[in-house]
Amino acid sequence: MAEHDRGGVREGLLPSARPVRFLTDTGAAARPRPRYPEPDAELLREAYRAMVAGRRFDAQATALTKQGRLAVYPSSHGQEACQIGAALALRDGDWLFPTYRESMALVARGIDPVEVLALLRGDAHCGYDPRRHHVAPQCTPLATQTVHAAGLAHAEHRKGTGRVALACVGDGATSEGDFHEALNFAAVFKAPVVFLVQNNQYAISVPLERQTAAPSLAHKGVGYGVRSEQVDGNDPVAVLAVLTAAVEHARSGQGPFLVEAHTYRLEAHTNADDATRYRTDAEAERWRRRDPVARLEAYLRRRGHLGDEDVAAAAAAAEELAARLRAGMNADPELAPLGLFDHVYGTRTPQLDEQRASLRSELEAEEATA
Repeated sequence: MAEHDRGGVREGLLPSARPVRFLTDTGAAARPRPRYPEPDAELLREAYRAMVAGRRFDAQATALTKQGRLAVYPSSHGQEACQIGAALALRDGDWLFPTYRESMALVARGIDPVEVLALLRGDAHCGYDPRRHHVAPQCTPLATQTVHAAGLAHAEHRKGTGRVALACVGDGATSEGDFHEALNFAAVFKAPVVFLVQNNQYAISVPLERQTAAPSLAHKGVGYGVRSEQVDGNDPVAVLAVLTAAVEHARSGQGPFLVEAHTYRLEAHTNADDATRYRTDAEAERWRRRDPVARLEAYLRRRGHLGDEDVAAAAAAAEELAARLRAGMNADPELAPLGLFDHVYGTRTPQLDEQRASLRSELEAEEATA
């Protein structure tokens, strides 16, 4: 992608004037066609199946909060294209750095759904093995994982592994200092990292216009010398196309890449939030008409890459996933309270040993009186 000077700014850094789009809101082919290569049909079919499964997982997890099986759950309903696109744009050895909202992406990366929800259930700080899956623990503080992603990507670059890190953040995280430090570090050291900003229009209840005066969140990369792009985050074809290009840009040694995906969180921030206090039903309805799952299904049907049997098979697989999740969440967890102290540092400190011993004494006292 050639870079030219334009007003003192390398033009290759600048995002498109409008979000990249392959599909109309109804799933027809958009015009003009973007400059990015379209993903092949089999990858799009895989994305469709994963999005259907992800939406069913999301609905089941939301139901589990109402049943008291989950302490809290941040829904990704409406953001399926971003979630699945992030998972499928990476190779097996690449690293994903998720936020608390990326449960759907973690399932798409092959992690057991019950393990994914261990954090939100309150069973463990991280219910899966990050090294095995190349997925960092889900991050609750805003933007702290972006620094970790940049650092790991730099390390992979120094080791010559060819691996890429992809860090997911929301629009609110772009106002945090860690986000800007990560961009600057990654740009200076040409770390192979992709920053995916899922701009779902609200940082909890704060609308985007109260967060930034920038032309777009994608423009925030330009000042750091980071190649940037914006994409229709409810267009699965466009998200996959742009993220695939971004990952390969980083992998080829050209440095970091920032992608802003314009999307919408249809559900509340979490089950503890009341979204009706800060947005209207009419606004949400406008975004429902841009449903990423329906758009991709319509497009694949038009192209002859998806039929009734395929749709039924995807729905059946999603129901099977939901059933396995229910069964796993209905089983009582095997808790290991002393494990809280095992992975804080490589070697436990004397203070942690003291705290561990104190907790052990309390647990033994409880067992003696039970």
